[in-house]
Amino acid sequence: MLRLLACLLILPAAALAQDRRPSHCIAVAQAPGLDYVHKASYRAPLPDDYTVRLNYIDHAMFMLETPGGLRAVTDFVGFIGSTEAPDVVTMNRAHISHWDPDPDPEIDHVLRGWSDTVGEPAGHYLDLGEMLVRSVSTDIRSRFDGGVERNGNSIFVFEVGGLCIGHLGHLHHEPSPEQYAALGRLDVVMAPVDGGLTLDIETMIRVLTRLRSSVVIPMHWFGEGALQRFLTGMEGTFEIDRRDANHLEVSLATLPRQPTVVVLRPRYLVDPE
Repeated sequence: MLRLLACLLILPAAALAQDRRPSHCIAVAQAPGLDYVHKASYRAPLPDDYTVRLNYIDHAMFMLETPGGLRAVTDFVGFIGSTEAPDVVTMNRAHISHWDPDPDPEIDHVLRGWSDTVGEPAGHYLDLGEMLVRSVSTDIRSRFDGGVERNGNSIFVFEVGGLCIGHLGHLHHEPSPEQYAALGRLDVVMAPVDGGLTLDIETMIRVLTRLRSSVVIPMHWFGEGALQRFLTGMEGTFEIDRRDANHLEVSLATLPRQPTVVVLRPRYLVDPE
């Protein structure tokens, strides 16, 4: 009887797993870049069904825009500028500058990078058709006793237009082999490079060298000194592309041939009149 009951409990979960769209970022080996990453304008129409626009808003907040109009904001803290609410927000809680305790009810999907059950992974896997958003949990330093808070942070991966785009969140330790495997291929990665509150610069460079993403976008750098230390450490292995813009467009067909650090300047969003 107990065996029969166990089988009945397992069957729905197995069926759900079969129905879930698989991650192409884990299943597909990284393809070489073909051309270049080019500039864009916020809210301008995207050129095709495979191009994604990334807008650097502030600190660790980015907005990803899809050709179909989906908008996702990373490490959401509430205010993103003079624009409508996004469809999806992700948050991490290492510091209040990475999450909003009272997000706008107009936001359809609020993905917290931690679980209500302490120590459990958040385990997000949100399939919106045009975009798949999933989380890979990592540990953070405890806010109370200096220890480790298991699964207190999440790296979020956005799969859209054939691209695999990762946001490392408030990363406190180098991912384990299992976590690297769960991340899979990351064509574009947003990485905290402050060198203190998150990973030290040397370890962050080691992480990014292993990920070998085509595009690395520095974030969470506070000042020019921290940013320059990171860029100096990346020179030689990655090309450096400094920009005055806060946004870019990218697709599989326009990834740079050489892995490149693209420096964007944060700016709050303003809808065109």
